[in-house]
Amino acid sequence: MTIEKKFVADGVRKVRVEQYLNKELKRAGYGGMDIVRTPIGTQITIFAEKPGIVIGKGGRLVRQITTDLTSIYGIDSPQVEVQQVANPSLNAQIMAERLANALERGWYFRKAGSSVIRRVMDAGALGCEVIIAGKLTGARARVQKFVEGYIKHSGEPASSLVEGGYATAIKKLGIIGVQVKIVPPGAILPDHFEIRPDAAPTPAHVAKADVFETLDAKNVRDPETEPEFSEEP
Repeated sequence: MTIEKKFVADGVRKVRVEQYLNKELKRAGYGGMDIVRTPIGTQITIFAEKPGIVIGKGGRLVRQITTDLTSIYGIDSPQVEVQQVANPSLNAQIMAERLANALERGWYFRKAGSSVIRRVMDAGALGCEVIIAGKLTGARARVQKFVEGYIKHSGEPASSLVEGGYATAIKKLGIIGVQVKIVPPGAILPDHFEIRPDAAPTPAHVAKADVFETLDAKNVRDPETEPEFSEEP
């Protein structure tokens, strides 16, 4: 297998595992995962709002997840670790699932989107963006965005600073897609700068009179050295 095909296969496997965990751990408040390869196996960290549900009674569910990751998805020696999300309001995946559940319960999309934005920003986030797409009010699909604070959409900061989550809401008119992007507190933005309190810059002094005199001297014609312009041939 070439290196290009290996990267593609690893990416497809990660997406399939993400979908599997999202489906199996929806009641536990699934908040994403992290896969790290180690010399003794593959370390899989699952972030959840309720770790007890992920572990299950006597560790039954976590053992079942470990078995499925090995037999179905071909992960070598998976070591599953469960961590609790410190602040669910700053987890993009959890907030996307909550927004989708609110839409399924009949919340108006503007009220639901504004509520998520307000909750995320009150938790201390630097920026939040909510995108709701689908048949919101009629037979024609549309896209509605809610933005507050600072959000990066391109470049390296968009992938390293912005956390994203996606969920779907199943309604009578069709499926509504929900996407939540959050810039967590403490993120160092690329255009951020601070002025030191002890900084005392020296103001630049420009002799305006000398500059104007120099410009005037250049524009004045000397009658002794320059001939007068004549229209005659």
